[in-house]
Amino acid sequence: MKLSQFKFHLPPELITNYPPDNRDESRMIVLDRKKHTIEHKVFKDILNYFDDGDVFVINNTKVFPARLFGTKEKTGAKIEVFLLRELNRETRLWDVLVDPARKIRIGNKLYFGEDELLVAEVIDNTTSRGRTLRFLYDGSYEEFKKTIHSLGQTPLPKIHSRPVEPEDEERYQTIYAKHEGAVAAPTAGLHFSRELMKRLELMGIAYAEITLHPGLGNFRAIEVEDLTKHKMDSEEVIVDEMNSNIINAAKERKKKICAIGTTSMKAVETCVSITGKVKPFRGWTNKFIFPQYKFSVADAMITNLHLPQSSMMMMVTAFAGYDFLMEAYKEAVKEKYKFFTYGDAMLVI
Repeated sequence: MKLSQFKFHLPPELITNYPPDNRDESRMIVLDRKKHTIEHKVFKDILNYFDDGDVFVINNTKVFPARLFGTKEKTGAKIEVFLLRELNRETRLWDVLVDPARKIRIGNKLYFGEDELLVAEVIDNTTSRGRTLRFLYDGSYEEFKKTIHSLGQTPLPKIHSRPVEPEDEERYQTIYAKHEGAVAAPTAGLHFSRELMKRLELMGIAYAEITLHPGLGNFRAIEVEDLTKHKMDSEEVIVDEMNSNIINAAKERKKKICAIGTTSMKAVETCVSITGKVKPFRGWTNKFIFPQYKFSVADAMITNLHLPQSSMMMMVTAFAGYDFLMEAYKEAVKEKYKFFTYGDAMLVI
């Protein structure tokens, strides 16, 4: 398939800047692949689509305040630093993006906080915007992380043309977030409220927890027309034995497995064996899922409505079918569904 096949007209006003007041009251467009039907519901209606013994695969990654604002030594130039990945805990080494990049060279020092609470030295160039920084910090690792948290800002995607607000710290996080490491939220999970999760549990739905730390690669524009030539950025995945057993046991009993979001789907498809079993796994994935990919684990997925030509849209297209997904997106635009981070939900069964 070609990149140009994933274009559709998305009016800018459908990219919402704020979530609904109640997480589980966003709208939900439901695609039934067998019946080829499209329904319009609200998110809490997912109760009607699942039964006792079905499994929801949820990504328990936790977003950390990855966006820092600092100044360059001598010139005092304002620099934005986006923390991407911790390379070495002991030496405080991080891969970052810097903006504006042209001003930042190896050997430069950057200062963060009013009293220069944190200092970093640029030790390597990784890409045109990427750098490796060493934070010069004498305290314990726990104190260092506390300092990052006090200085950092919620990494809301820049397409949201508004300042980050204190409330974003809570609303750009799933209620089941546990393991810190994400610089982008697994947005399908943002629709779950505690009450809804409890009701699903009482119905007999089981939760299999995986961890995949989404990176900025999810928002990187795909620049090749031939999708087989696109390389995804690597993301860390952790799937333990207990949770892989929950998925495998449900599959054996012919129960539904529902992936909550493209990150959960990517994780289980990374860990699946040729026999269709999910194996425990700890490592990295750069899996790029687009049509005509054959899925091995989930038979349903909950996701958001994605931007044109994004890798997330391509994965959902592979799952729902190209013509059906394009028809659904056209209808979602007509019905003024909200797209992207804080937007509405889609259930594909």
